Amino acid sequence: MAAKRTRAERAGISRERVLDAALAIADRDGLAALSMRKLGGELGVEAMTLYHYLPNKDALLDGMVERVMSRADAGFTDGPWHKALTDYARALRAALLAHPGALPLLATRVAVTPATLRTAERGLKLLVEAGFGLGPALDALNSLTLFVVAHANSEARTAPVNEAGGPGSVEFLKALEPNEFPLILEAARTGAGTDDHTRFEFAVAALIHGFAAAAGLSCQE
Repeated sequence: MAAKRTRAERAGISRERVLDAALAIADRDGLAALSMRKLGGELGVEAMTLYHYLPNKDALLDGMVERVMSRADAGFTDGPWHKALTDYARALRAALLAHPGALPLLATRVAVTPATLRTAERGLKLLVEAGFGLGPALDALNSLTLFVVAHANSEARTAPVNEAGGPGSVEFLKALEPNEFPLILEAARTGAGTDDHTRFEFAVAALIHGFAAAAGLSCQE
């Protein structure tokens, strides 16, 4: 005899679908607009139906962090530790930029769920097996994650005021004295140092080479 389906299952709801809908609301309307009632409306069910998978608002917010981090988890590919760490950073940045509404959560909330802990465990195992001590491995993983979150937050929230030809750049340049700020003026004119992707790749490479040097390891294939 088939087991009786829950109300959530009868409604065609899954935990993943609920979390994806919550991320969609946060991306579209902002995190402050998210509520269980609004989320239920987005999915076409009563808010009470959602409690089958997420018992309270904290569980919902943790689940959203987990859902974003699950995309970054795929970045831990096979191969040298420094390549896997680079792939993780790139995957995390892509996931964050795809869900800017979740950025405040990643910046302020430590979601301790089985899924996020598995991502951390994969990263730590990778680094420890490469020769890092457990403490330095945790420091490296946390430092890289915090950098990616901060960089993505800057990309999503900050207007490119220093970008060549960007908003307000003409008035900004007019106010600068060429003899005092020749390099800043050249950077603003040419766009040097203003590309987010180039800056991100440069900083990730510098961080990983620094981790290697501190651990006495190599970044060579």
